[in-house]
Amino acid sequence: MRFLVVGGGGREHALAWRLSEDGHEVAVAPGNAGTRLMGLAHLDVRAEDVEGLVAQARRLRPDCVVIGPEAPLALGLADALRAAGLAVFGPDRAAARIETSKAWAKAFMARHGIPTAAGRAFTDAQEAERYAASLAGPAVVKAGGLAAGKGVFVCGDAREAAAAVRAVRRLGEAGREIVIEERLEGRECSLIAVTDGRRVLPLAPARDHKRALDGDRGPNTGGMGAYSPLPDVTEAQVDAIRRRILEPAVAGLAAEGCPFRGALYAGLMLTAEGPKVLEFNARFGDPETQVLLPRLRGDFGALLAAAAHGELHRARLAWDPAWAVGVVVAAAGYPEAPRTGMPVAGLEAAAAAGALVFHAGTVLEGGRVLVRGGRVLTIVGLGPDVAAARERAYAACRAVGFEGAWYRNDIAGGTVGGPQA
Repeated sequence: MRFLVVGGGGREHALAWRLSEDGHEVAVAPGNAGTRLMGLAHLDVRAEDVEGLVAQARRLRPDCVVIGPEAPLALGLADALRAAGLAVFGPDRAAARIETSKAWAKAFMARHGIPTAAGRAFTDAQEAERYAASLAGPAVVKAGGLAAGKGVFVCGDAREAAAAVRAVRRLGEAGREIVIEERLEGRECSLIAVTDGRRVLPLAPARDHKRALDGDRGPNTGGMGAYSPLPDVTEAQVDAIRRRILEPAVAGLAAEGCPFRGALYAGLMLTAEGPKVLEFNARFGDPETQVLLPRLRGDFGALLAAAAHGELHRARLAWDPAWAVGVVVAAAGYPEAPRTGMPVAGLEAAAAAGALVFHAGTVLEGGRVLVRGGRVLTIVGLGPDVAAARERAYAACRAVGFEGAWYRNDIAGGTVGGPQA
């Protein structure tokens, strides 16, 4: 089959890599240095250029368009592609509100009895700040819109919560709505499901590390690493999450007139009362995708096409028992103000160390790979156990380099999750 992958991050490199590994023809828009080094076809159009992407897709006529990032979903790219008669893996704009508006998502979960943290949504910053100042315990303050993973503040007391409200408002349009929630305690888990709008097929669970620094310290980021499998999440727990959270969400979206076809990501806290939703995303996670796809057995492209065509009953999933540990190598200044333009060295040595190297914030210019964004690479090690996978990933991390490169040293260092992200 022929696929068009929309996006240019580490997730999209992983999607394109896996589809190509399965023997499919792949084009990428706009891609990055990693996808260009693969020799794939590239379309010189931004992921947010809906009109340009529709025109290019009409010309290319792929069997399926796979939309990676959240921004084009929020802009209605899936709607426009479907209106042009193309099969799309990714939800329409209305269904994508489950990610693009945290206030809408909280109300949606309340309507459909989906367990989540207690919280309130505000559009008035002063009212939100007064509410935050009145809290008796820890809280989580979130930007209601899309903030590239940087609009979540985990607060220990009312003073920190009030300061977080002010920080959210400085995010501009992403901070127009503010959600303040109770802070849940437990272990975190990411569970992504492929759905055709009716059926739900969960992938293997994964766990990401959102805080910037070792020991789950520092500001929240888009994700500094991930690993899979999770020995502390059983098949019975995955089945319970499917029945209590994922299926009610998919059924609720369909009942409200916005069926969801694509990847529904549930960021969860496994509390003493059972799993509760921290957030929903309307696409594959990043960096979770980079550790899940190397473990997936079977034809990934057939799975995506089945969901896009409403035929998920034909799909089956199986998983390699190997461990996958992914470590994000970031640019100096990330997440606040990443530096760019530096050449990246050691990519061949990292591959020779037996790791998979997925590019994110890179660009290929004059035959050189240059840093283009904050999260530059995700380096994935595979092994029969977590120790072997970690060693392979970190050996490859030590092999690559650019001025100011840094990464966390404790990805998959334990089997429990950190604090709420």
